Amino acid sequence: MNKVYLLIGGNEGNRFLHMQQVRANIEHICGAIEQVSSVYQTAPWGKSDQPDFLNQALLIDSSLLPHELLNAILSIEKKMGRIRTVKNAARIIDVDILFYNREIISEPDLKIPHPRIAERRFVLAPLNDIAPEYVHPVLGKTVQMLFRECTDTLAVKKI
Repeated sequence: MNKVYLLIGGNEGNRFLHMQQVRANIEHICGAIEQVSSVYQTAPWGKSDQPDFLNQALLIDSSLLPHELLNAILSIEKKMGRIRTVKNAARIIDVDILFYNREIISEPDLKIPHPRIAERRFVLAPLNDIAPEYVHPVLGKTVQMLFRECTDTLAVKKI
């Protein structure tokens, strides 16, 4: 089995319900959820003229290979009504693969670890809840260290 850290979130409609639904879909299709962070209300990153997001980090135990997992996640997002428009636009749900075991994958359609983890407080805050000692396989720093060093100043509030 593979240990995979995911970030889920969204800022359209009933955000809590959508997060509950995506967790159920992830558990049904991708693998058992082993850990769940607190939920955080976060300011939108990259495009500020939209509602705040809710975000949460998950650790799942998955038998899926990286590309299988990506395809499963994209299928879940589509099933839940996600429509991709412009970059950083508002969305009903978003699921990102943050880490997959300790693997490093750099392909046009899949980058693991997620390339912007260290730049985004909305990722690091929930991830720090469940994996403070996890060492980023590229940067060689723990999640806790990355969180302390993050220069992102956007609001992130535990709910």
